[in-house]
Amino acid sequence: MSTAGIGFIGLGVMGEPMCRNLAARADRPVIGFDLKAGPLARLAPLGVKAAASLAEVVQGAETVILSLPGEPELRRVCFEPDGVLAHCRGGQTIIDTSTAPPALARELAERFATKDVAFADAPIARTRQAAADGTLLIMVGASNELFARIRPLLALMGSEITHCGPVGAGQVVKLLNNMVLFETVNAVCEALAIGTRAGLDGKLLLETLARGSADSFALRNHGLKSALPELYPTDAFSVRYALKDLTYALDLARETGVKAEGAELLRSLYQRAIEAGFGDSYHPVIRKVIEGYKREN
Repeated sequence: MSTAGIGFIGLGVMGEPMCRNLAARADRPVIGFDLKAGPLARLAPLGVKAAASLAEVVQGAETVILSLPGEPELRRVCFEPDGVLAHCRGGQTIIDTSTAPPALARELAERFATKDVAFADAPIARTRQAAADGTLLIMVGASNELFARIRPLLALMGSEITHCGPVGAGQVVKLLNNMVLFETVNAVCEALAIGTRAGLDGKLLLETLARGSADSFALRNHGLKSALPELYPTDAFSVRYALKDLTYALDLARETGVKAEGAELLRSLYQRAIEAGFGDSYHPVIRKVIEGYKREN
């Protein structure tokens, strides 16, 4: 089997469209692995080879991209006895696009370095549609040399590639990006709840705010496209995932000696949303919690 291919592990909400772009745009074969058969079946017509194991992905690729939910999954995939670390070989490159603690990124880099394998954290931002369009923002933690080498590959999946610093720096930027986003979504949902109860038309309110100094990505996307029409799909970035990322950001805040009170309050709101039965719904569903709703059994 050729060793010049690209391996892709984790074909979920973001991973599948990212892998699809690689298959369509890369000049090398792509081999994929996921615990679910559906994504692999959908990618097969594009030439993505379905691997039966992590070992098969690693053995068939020069570069392996990870797109996993968080720290527990990363640790399992990388460190389990039959995982990525066990099967990698000198000269390979591992790129982690998951969102995880910066300390874990540094640990992964150290462990892979013992086998002469390069590692970069390259978490992604923007929406599922951006993943499909290949217009993601990718925040990279890596050496200058490694960043220059992997940038062309990342550009097949994202339109803006930023070198944030050494390993772990990409995760720092990503966690703070999400913290700011989540707190802004909360502010939009609070404004929507207050405004509609004060007798305003919600659409008029948000569209007017979008033309003023309150405008934001969160208002235009999460507010107008989700919270306003009350569309909270379960195949999008859920409250549980938002709570996971916010918790990582709060851990980082504590490590740096910062008391992030706004994020702490939002974490309690997410916990209430999960208790109310909205844990698997798209995270702007917090509008319902703000307005006092609970999911009906």
